[in-house]
Amino acid sequence: MSRLLLNCDIGESFGSWTMGLDAEVMPFIDCANVACGFHAGDPSIMRKTVSLALSHGVQIGAHPAYQDLVGFGRRSMAYSAQELQDILHYQIGALDGICRAQGGRVSYVKPHGAMYNDMMANPAQLRAVIQAVAAYDRTLPLMLMATRDNAAAQQLGDEYGVTLWFEAFADRAYDSAGKLLSRQLPGAVHHDAQTIIEQALTIARGGDLVASDGSALHLQANTLCVHGDNASSVAAVQRIREALNQQSAP
Repeated sequence: MSRLLLNCDIGESFGSWTMGLDAEVMPFIDCANVACGFHAGDPSIMRKTVSLALSHGVQIGAHPAYQDLVGFGRRSMAYSAQELQDILHYQIGALDGICRAQGGRVSYVKPHGAMYNDMMANPAQLRAVIQAVAAYDRTLPLMLMATRDNAAAQQLGDEYGVTLWFEAFADRAYDSAGKLLSRQLPGAVHHDAQTIIEQALTIARGGDLVASDGSALHLQANTLCVHGDNASSVAAVQRIREALNQQSAP
């Protein structure tokens, strides 16, 4: 049983609009992926989320996105490599400043939504993201999707001296390449708590998942994501935490 870090996308409210169950999830996770204002979050939400994470001893990660509040960062947008690095530095720096004002710091970076998916589909974009992290702070790990074969991404990380944390998902279905099934397709998101728990434990034990075409899928992952905007995932997170703790106990 590998020691998986349990992470959650969090701080995705905006102004008076509330999204997610941050306070309920925070006690059970290792890493909080905090929205940085481009797809969700605002300075006050960021401050409150950082405070909550620090109070629970949770690592804080920057969760930058395309500048797409209306689409929640889930729509692909055209950026040059330099523009992409600029918006990453802008968002990481904003969250890092809020963290430092409270005695904390950004500990890693996990791109959000379409940016996350696009960089996995486009090696040039992944290179630009890795370059941005290296330029900001080479000690920050980059969280990205674990797929059927992590070798090409790992080679890019090694080239720039950036640690990569490969991420699997407890509440999402996968295609045959080990990529996340599009949310537009039926069955892309698991809504049954027991299914989510079983998938989490299968990944942690190094077992095989079943891809959408029925093939066996093995994922080598360092961290496991449970989405804070999925009510079933929130219901399962405490049980996942307890199960992971039990399985990894000597």
